[in-house]
Amino acid sequence: MPLVAIALVSFLVGMVKGCPGSPNRDSAEQYVQYWQDGNYTAMYDMLSTKSKEGITQERFISRYGEASAEATIRSIEHDEAGGDETTAEVPMTVSTLAFGTIEQPLEVTFGSDGIAWQNNLLFPGLKLNEELTRTTKLPTRAKILADDGQVMAEGPVDAREHPLGDSMIDVTGITGEPDEQGIDLSSLAQGYEPGETTGVSGLELAFNGRLTGKPGGTLFAKPIDGGTDGQGRKLGSGKPSPAKPLKTTIDPDLQNSAVANLGGVSGGAAVLDAKKGYIKALAGSAYSVLQPPGSTMKMVTATAALETGAATMDSSYDYVTEAPADGRMIQNAHGEVCGGTFTEAFAHSCNSVFAPLAEQIGPENFTATAERYGFNRPPQVWDPESLAVVDPPVPTVPEADDYQSDLGVSGIGQGRVQATPLLMASVAQTIANKGVSLPTPITREPALQPDSKPVRVTSKKIASQVADLMVAVVTSGTGPAAAIPEGQVAGKTGTAEVGPSGEVDDQGEDILIEDAWFAGFAPSDNPKLAVCVMVIDASADGGTVAAPIAGAILSDGL
Repeated sequence: MPLVAIALVSFLVGMVKGCPGSPNRDSAEQYVQYWQDGNYTAMYDMLSTKSKEGITQERFISRYGEASAEATIRSIEHDEAGGDETTAEVPMTVSTLAFGTIEQPLEVTFGSDGIAWQNNLLFPGLKLNEELTRTTKLPTRAKILADDGQVMAEGPVDAREHPLGDSMIDVTGITGEPDEQGIDLSSLAQGYEPGETTGVSGLELAFNGRLTGKPGGTLFAKPIDGGTDGQGRKLGSGKPSPAKPLKTTIDPDLQNSAVANLGGVSGGAAVLDAKKGYIKALAGSAYSVLQPPGSTMKMVTATAALETGAATMDSSYDYVTEAPADGRMIQNAHGEVCGGTFTEAFAHSCNSVFAPLAEQIGPENFTATAERYGFNRPPQVWDPESLAVVDPPVPTVPEADDYQSDLGVSGIGQGRVQATPLLMASVAQTIANKGVSLPTPITREPALQPDSKPVRVTSKKIASQVADLMVAVVTSGTGPAAAIPEGQVAGKTGTAEVGPSGEVDDQGEDILIEDAWFAGFAPSDNPKLAVCVMVIDASADGGTVAAPIAGAILSDGL
């Protein structure tokens, strides 16, 4: 009899509290688990048919994104659900950036064939007809430091100053009001209110959350109709806390040199540590504008040719003004006669040699070599989260099956090949680093660096051979203007035809818009710096315009 009585009491308690394994409780826990995993599509699939008629999947996901940003959610955890036949309660612990840790239950109700969607499901602790509101306060924005500790940017978010001069802005970027339409959820999630001053370019944008520090304020559950309770019920609160200064890899003297020598022309310059890959300077459109790299691409083509055996250092070529490739005749620059040994062909940038070589290399090998150098992937400067915020353009070469009779011109950096000064500086850095391509981080903080690893692009032997070819460019080829007294420069000039200017010359021929390029490193026997300069719509070729700029930057750096 006592056992029967105990069993009866247990049964009655179970009727009130719900039984383990209850379908509703299991569904509620699964719903929150999907939320915890960020799987909003699966959450939507658990709604009742009637609920889906009232809210689209797109709007459903948008509502959760807005609520998460409003509450500055960082993580979600949940415990075992309780409840009855129609309602389940899931105890939740929400960690937020601005409002501390919030522990509240999520009340889940059910329709005939799924979860009944209601506004209170957007955040634990909300009741029907309530919404999230907040007050926030931001701490003083962190300083941005050069590699030697000098201050590049400092002051409040709406009044940043640059003690080392305006040339630092090419790296730090600026703050301002976001130009995006609608609510900027990434800034909202960092404690900024819509339209409030925030990072909009450069490091100020990429590492906006890091520079902001920990915001503070109070999160409220407020009646949707306004009610009479002011801001509503308090769900959580926190105090603002500033972040420590952000230390970059930038060399202030090199940064000043890069900006000054680029001289305000349209284009860009990038300087890298040849042994470690770190970015030492960025000027102009160093990574934000794609252009055909012209004959600087011959560093890639030469690598692939030596690897595949399409060429050797003992190869020699006829002296001609043009050669067939892609089913048409490819001319040398200015119709010049060009040929000789492989070194001479590289030093004098013979299109008549390198366009046919690209066809001999073949599309698979050419694309594979270019991709090892960094084509067809975003620049490796930031951590993944910051990369998504910056969203830079991706340098490209065609896939192996997509050249469309453009393989030959791709080998000379034309056609659909697109690059940035940062990428071509990285190509030069790879050759200087004995064939190993390195990520190019811009900060010393490991958490903010790219998660990519070094890539063996080519063998030490072939990297050394390409380096010798690049020395010949400066000593006896198209790039003597890059020579400096501080050490031997190894480099490659480039002149890319972009398109017609709309003007004609004295013979009635279209005058083409041309970009001038130079990529290289120095000293050649003990590389310290790698550089690339691009000048858009240049007045002359790469050897005349870009090479002396690169040489001046290397000279200052060494």
